[in-house]
Amino acid sequence: MAFVAAVLLAFIPAFLYAAWLYWLDHYEKEPKLLLGGVFIWGAVVAAGGAWLVNTIFGIGVYLVTESEGATELVTGSLIAPFSEEILKAFAVLLVFLIFRKEFDSVMDGIVYAGVVALGFAATENVLYMYERGFLEDGWEGLRLIFWLRVVFGAWNHPFYTAFTGIGLALARLNRNWLVKLGAPLAGFGVAVFVHSLHNTLASFVSGMGGLAAVFAVDWLGWLFMFAVILAALWRERVWIRTQLKEEFENGVLSAAQYRTASSAGRRGLALLGAAGGGRFTATRRFYHLCTELAYTKHQRARLGEDSASSTAMIEDLRARVRALAGQAQN
Repeated sequence: MAFVAAVLLAFIPAFLYAAWLYWLDHYEKEPKLLLGGVFIWGAVVAAGGAWLVNTIFGIGVYLVTESEGATELVTGSLIAPFSEEILKAFAVLLVFLIFRKEFDSVMDGIVYAGVVALGFAATENVLYMYERGFLEDGWEGLRLIFWLRVVFGAWNHPFYTAFTGIGLALARLNRNWLVKLGAPLAGFGVAVFVHSLHNTLASFVSGMGGLAAVFAVDWLGWLFMFAVILAALWRERVWIRTQLKEEFENGVLSAAQYRTASSAGRRGLALLGAAGGGRFTATRRFYHLCTELAYTKHQRARLGEDSASSTAMIEDLRARVRALAGQAQN
């Protein structure tokens, strides 16, 4: 019963947090199947692999040092941050390499990184709540771990791994090979560093005051990442307004459709109105195509003509937008 409770208390909030990330990506929603895949990777492959690596290396450290304190410090501050971040990063990297068309903004990098990290955290939280919570201190221990890790520490893993996603996104959006190679490595390095910083601070603090200090540092990091998200969304809106202006001027979009396409709030109202008029699917598809058209034009302007942002692809998207324009809610 306690284990089932731990699973529910870990995974239900993780799904809700992932849904919030999905909602936050206003302009171009990522495929739900792909997001589900990276969540499962985080929960099964990354969490299971990290447990194995951390256990093996932890035993090795103990055999060398014969000190439980040294083993916990080395494992928490050095081994775990690297092994966990690299295993989570593999899922984001696979999306970047295989589903490149779905990875075209900083927000995409944050979303994929955040979802895989939420899957990882869910499995990790099950183990913490059951083994370190219930088995050591009963239901009271389980509740305490729930509040500390699932509520107050909810966004730690997504915060760490988001830097890897940002690094890959910067590589995707730049032509300079130094940036293409350096940004993912730098992003991964920052992810490992902030993960290690949290674990190291947590290993040295004691009492409620120390715990509050660690959470204060964590939440400052979350606040910083939320500011990055807002900046990324603002940039996406600028791209859409800039790149769709030509479509409005050439008659592909009406003035109302142009305004709606470049505003998350107007899109929401348009979808709400379309739901009552039987045009929800066409409206959602229309504005999704508008965003794809804008992003593809932006990529061509930034990266030049290539297979991912060719003139032929732009013309195809423009034709599909034009064909749906009459069916969409303004």
